[in-house]
Order: sequence, then structure tokens, then C-alpha cells
Amino acid sequence: MNATYNPMKFDRETIFVTGASSGIGRATAVMLSKLGAKVVCLGRDEARLAETMSMLQGDDHCSHAFDLTRVDEIDDWSRTALAQNGPFHGMVHAAGIQSSMPAYRIRRNQCGPMLAANVDSAIALIRVFHSEEFYAGNTGSIVLVSSVLATVGSNGRSAYAATKGALEGLTPSLAVELAPKGIRVNCVAPSFVKTPMYESQARFWSDEQQQAISAQHPLGIGSPEDVAHAIVFLLANTGRWITGTVMTVDGGFLAQ
Repeated sequence: MNATYNPMKFDRETIFVTGASSGIGRATAVMLSKLGAKVVCLGRDEARLAETMSMLQGDDHCSHAFDLTRVDEIDDWSRTALAQNGPFHGMVHAAGIQSSMPAYRIRRNQCGPMLAANVDSAIALIRVFHSEEFYAGNTGSIVLVSSVLATVGSNGRSAYAATKGALEGLTPSLAVELAPKGIRVNCVAPSFVKTPMYESQARFWSDEQQQAISAQHPLGIGSPEDVAHAIVFLLANTGRWITGTVMTVDGGFLAQ
């Protein structure tokens, strides 16, 4: 009897996931391992990366601790740390820094780390991914993690929204540029998701504020796995004719 066809199944394709130490990145890494991919986890915190590794199914997975705000070091670091794990078939950039501050308080030195982690490191890692040294060739997929705040206004989030808007602006141009190499480039834009970052902010909200935010999502506040499903869909054969898009994953937030 033939095995059930699963277009989201991976055949040991190697995919590296940034931000894999928690939240959406961790959920994506775990889901990929359950579907048969070899996962290379990137994050800043070795202890939390070790927790992620303990959740993965199968073997041959690995992790590397690195601070992506050190953008100028990414090329050299990749050639020593990532080269041993390639060639790569996919990349997920889920790492990022979130900040909330009113416009009058924004200073260039405060935006620097956020721009580096959210945007500059994405560009540097994409440059690494599609090079002959790292790309497995034939078909590949890159998924960037944006936010609905790239298109919807929110008090105190202008700098953060600008970095996510930059990712969405990158997506269609990169899709066209990398298509001749067989590489698809897409973006997912989540709304509020119950990640550690969300929980750290929610503890400062009143009950009324939390209820108001929940009411903005007809399907409720999302989980990291909800976003991971969309990311994996775009990485797998299910997304083989999709490129240059921004997929909204928001529980109905933008539908209202």
C-alpha cells in the first residue's frame, strides 16, 4: 500500500531558522523536524537553543548561538559555523527585536540594533543562502517574518513597523531576482501571537486592554504554531508556485 501523499513532507532537506530559541522560530523548527526536515537552529541564547533542540524529532539537527545584530560578522561566521551543515534548501528569518516608543523619543542609536536584527541581518543571510557555497540548487525557499504593523498604525510602534515594512518591500524584488536560481521568497505577517515577547508586554496591560486586543481578533489571539503552519506551507511543495507574496496570518485582525 502506498504511503499517504503529503505535500508538506520534507525529505531531509536542510533549512536554517533564525530566532529558533523561542516563539515563532522555535515552533517553526519543531514543526519542520516533525515533517522530516533537517533543521539548523540559530539564536542568541545557548540555553534556550538547547531547549529547542530537545523538542526536535529525528537526528542530525544542530544549533548555533550568534547575535545577528553583529551584521558585519555574518559572512565570516557563516563560513565557519554554517558551512558544515549545508547545502541549504530553505531559510526562515524569524529573529527580531521589538520596541515600543513614541516618535519624539526615537534616536538613531536606539533604532540601530532593531534595524540590524530585523532587516540588515536578513539581507546578509539571504546573500549567504543563495551563494554557490551554501545553496543546494534547483529549488529553494526563503520566508521572512513581518508583522501586520507594517501596514496598520499603532501608537509607539513606528520604528518597529518601519523595519517590518522594509522586509515586505524586500520580498517581491528578491523574488524576481532569485527566481532564475529556483529560489522563492515570501513573507508572513502575523498579528498578536502568544510568544514570550507578547507575554512580557501583556503583563503591563490592564484587563480591559487585554480584552480589547483579544476582541480585535475574531479567531482569538494566535499561537506560534499558527504562524509556523503558514511558514512551513510556503517552504514546502505546497508553496512551490508562490513567490513575492506577503501572507497575512492574523486571526481576522485585518478583516474588520
